[in-house]
Amino acid sequence: MKLIRFGPSGRERSGLQLGDGTRIDASGFGESWGERFFETDGLRRLSAWAETHAAKAPRVPASERLGPPITRPSKIVCIGLNYADHARETNARIPDEPVIFFKSTTALAGPDDDLPLPRGSLKTDWEVELAAVIGRRTRYVAREEAGACVAGYALHNDYSERQDQLERGGQWSKGKSQDGYAPLGPFLATPDELGDVRALPMWLKVNGETRQKSSTDQMIFDVPFLVSYLSRFMTLLPGDVISTGTPAGVGLGMNPPSFLKAGDLVELGIEGLGTQRQRILASDEAGA
Repeated sequence: MKLIRFGPSGRERSGLQLGDGTRIDASGFGESWGERFFETDGLRRLSAWAETHAAKAPRVPASERLGPPITRPSKIVCIGLNYADHARETNARIPDEPVIFFKSTTALAGPDDDLPLPRGSLKTDWEVELAAVIGRRTRYVAREEAGACVAGYALHNDYSERQDQLERGGQWSKGKSQDGYAPLGPFLATPDELGDVRALPMWLKVNGETRQKSSTDQMIFDVPFLVSYLSRFMTLLPGDVISTGTPAGVGLGMNPPSFLKAGDLVELGIEGLGTQRQRILASDEAGA
């Protein structure tokens, strides 16, 4: 299945995207795609509901805004430097263990929402990433069993303000957590929709020019390893997001570095997980 949420920001309704691309309103199912849904075998129950009701459910117009495909999770855990070429382009040592940072859940946004630059931002950067969404409470899980803990996968753009991330001391999260810095979707695809996620082509363009072009087969640490590893340090709750890192081609790695400005258009995609499109706007604060 492909789960969506649609409608105005903050008032999204639950839906599904069918195999032919048709989007249906699944409000009749009576639940949102969040922690309680996933922890109560919601995917199985939703599949049964869809078999009976999908054909008669109201259609969602293509013009309708899509929100993030899940409700706000308890946490967004991100993996840094998980592609060797990206580590090299940023002059960082390839890690022996995953680099972990957190992204504020208030950064969550729809896949095609405009992104106003944060106040004073000079170095907002792009990062196409594969995100995994946890489907059950997970703690101390073995790598061999970790795949069963994943409810699905989604496309994520891990926006980063490099000045805040790297030049202001402290942890990376301060450069990762601005409002709108975590566009997710357009849908959450259950594992049966994708099959093997270890070799999915991925790309990102800025103003029509390709900046990132790679594959998930370039990951240093794969999804089962990451789920198992993270579960040693924290309880992963249903609906939690793990964003698995980005390949080379970010603005920071260019010579000279290149960052986003008002009027730019960012487009990205991962095979099987759809595409995103964000227009970069000037800060909504006067004098920024």
